[in-house]
Amino acid sequence: MSSFFESCKLIDQCSSALSTVAVAVAALSCEAARANLSAFDLTDPGDGSVAKDDIGVSSDIKVLLNGSKLAISSNKGDDKVNTDSFSKILVVYGNVREAVKSLHSVIRVVANSSLKLGGKVLHLCFELRNLGESSLERVRLNLGSISIEGLKGIFEKDCLSEESLRNGLKLAVDAELEKDYVKLVKDVDLVLGIVWKIVAWEAVTAFFVLEGDEALNEKNGGKGGEADGGNVKAEKRKKKKKVLLGRGTNLIVEMIKDRLMSKGDGLEKIVVEFLSILDPKSPDFDGLLKKVKEILESNESRRIPKTPKGTRDFAKEQMAIRKKAFSIITKVFERHCATALDTPAFELKETLTGKYGEDSKLIYDLADQGGELCSLRYDLTVPFSRYVAMNGLTSFKRYHIDKVWRRDNPSKGRYREFYQCDFDIAGQYEKMGPDFEVVRILSEVLNALNIGDFEIKLNHRKLLDGVLEICGVPPAKFRTICSSIDKLDKQSFEQVKKEMVEEKGLSVETADKIGTFVKIRGPPLELLSKIMGGAEGSELLKHNASKEALDDLSLLFDALDKSRCIDKVVFDLSLARGLDYYTGVIFEAVFKGVVQVGSIGAGGRYDNLIGNFGTKQVPAVGMSLGIERVLTIMEEKAQNQAVRATETQVLVAVLGDKLSVAAELVSELWDVDIKAEYKVHKKVMKHIEYAIDSKIPWMIIVGERELNEGILKLKNIETTNEEVIPRSELVEELQKRLCP
Repeated sequence: MSSFFESCKLIDQCSSALSTVAVAVAALSCEAARANLSAFDLTDPGDGSVAKDDIGVSSDIKVLLNGSKLAISSNKGDDKVNTDSFSKILVVYGNVREAVKSLHSVIRVVANSSLKLGGKVLHLCFELRNLGESSLERVRLNLGSISIEGLKGIFEKDCLSEESLRNGLKLAVDAELEKDYVKLVKDVDLVLGIVWKIVAWEAVTAFFVLEGDEALNEKNGGKGGEADGGNVKAEKRKKKKKVLLGRGTNLIVEMIKDRLMSKGDGLEKIVVEFLSILDPKSPDFDGLLKKVKEILESNESRRIPKTPKGTRDFAKEQMAIRKKAFSIITKVFERHCATALDTPAFELKETLTGKYGEDSKLIYDLADQGGELCSLRYDLTVPFSRYVAMNGLTSFKRYHIDKVWRRDNPSKGRYREFYQCDFDIAGQYEKMGPDFEVVRILSEVLNALNIGDFEIKLNHRKLLDGVLEICGVPPAKFRTICSSIDKLDKQSFEQVKKEMVEEKGLSVETADKIGTFVKIRGPPLELLSKIMGGAEGSELLKHNASKEALDDLSLLFDALDKSRCIDKVVFDLSLARGLDYYTGVIFEAVFKGVVQVGSIGAGGRYDNLIGNFGTKQVPAVGMSLGIERVLTIMEEKAQNQAVRATETQVLVAVLGDKLSVAAELVSELWDVDIKAEYKVHKKVMKHIEYAIDSKIPWMIIVGERELNEGILKLKNIETTNEEVIPRSELVEELQKRLCP
């Protein structure tokens, strides 16, 4: 057992070194193939949807290639090469890092469990196989770009192939199935050795693509040219490479060249010596590993700081989409004559406590600062209710767009800090009037945002409570059972049933009876009619609260039908909405497109919440848009569309270095509310490229000639047409074109 454990430790150490060196080698291949660096533009979105190790690999690649003129940072180049050979690096190499860390963590705490160690070692073997296959792809790609005769033949002698990796993995799997853990470690070590050899060959081939036969010439003292001239040219080439390569990869290449210069002559001997540098058992290897770590660690202080988990920054393109979305939403809210309201980012803790049921544990509490216990607001509804109660209002129609905070575990589409867009109506109105309007508003907003197909699931809390009472659920368990039912959009009924029976104490018969009701869903008017005349309806109509709920829904569905938005509504008896404060109609909007985001809006009636603050009851109903998820859909749709980060209409391009000229011209445009910006640069193409990249439609070009003659050039960026206009008519001419 001791031998097995020690062997696992050696695999841990060797694979850890591989996960570091292999990334550096992959960076060399990126330059050798002029790869598209946009494949490595991976950032943490803050919701846990991207693996940390993938982000780590992305960061290391960018550190190594910082300053490179060979790898490209745009979408130009050979897309097939970039996609097939380089886009997989982040996931494949990130998975290896995760597997190495997993094995290492087990080794630290488990010294006597061959079962646990064996499982981790085998998992690592699978990931090593993937790394080997990925690296082998780039070896062949590099070989196709090398003109050095004989190199391919030397590679083929090593018999490295996907088949050798698969055979090694198969032996390891068989050993694990047989619980022969000593053999398992030997087989994994064999695969690890093959992968190391492949990565070493990737380094060799990438090196020769980048250096060509210059390294061989230098090794031979510059032979092949005049003695002095050859050395001068070699020195010039060396300086050129330092400029072309990334700062990190350049250091690695120069270190390898220095090592090779002290070894034997001849291509085969050079390759052998090169491979030995990347052999973990070689005395030269520690120097290489140390150099790679130094490069990565020396850049650590220059890496971009991280945001807290569950939060994120928004780039200019994202902000353009967000501003557009907020503008559309605000327009709809104001069409319905609501007043804007703002409330503090934090409330007294007692204001929020007890309002959210089981979700109350997600409230962010703040440290005591002067005798008041405060918490960040969990939503915008409770602060609205507090405001209405505090100010003695009896009616208020308001909208509020702002951030809320929840101490949740970040996951895909789920953040700790995010925006909500709320619309609420408080006060006494005609029966079901406000309920109809907020459902209509939710439908209007989602249609106006043009996100695609969606549906609004709708139910009534009194109807749901009636179902629970009819099924025999004790009143004290209504809210906790509602919380279970609310999971039916993500889990099967059998899973929810198991929770209700095993965790919340319901009988199997009660849970099954609940199932007969919560599986009912369909078109509102049709389903309501069916319920009123069916077996389920007969029980519900005998229950006072349920009958009241069905009467409410009849009024609501009729209003929605006449409003021509009922086609988006689905009557769904499984909809529960987990928040404790709902008392009547509840609804939830769900996106039905390709992007999987779940709920994108919700709301309902809460007649008792305002009165809970110690004042008279003021009935209220409202909706909240899940704007972050809606924006995810909009960003996905915008990927293939041109998104303007600014609304600039005109670029004032001054050729030369006269800021005063730019200031005079652009100020005239600002004074008449034309959206303009200026650039001062000697080269006209720099101005044009900026205008094209920024999607600015018009340019004013002014140089020495234009200044002397009292004219300006007006350029249409889209058509490329230019015309000369008098300097005195700048504003007038632009206004004609901007407001035809």
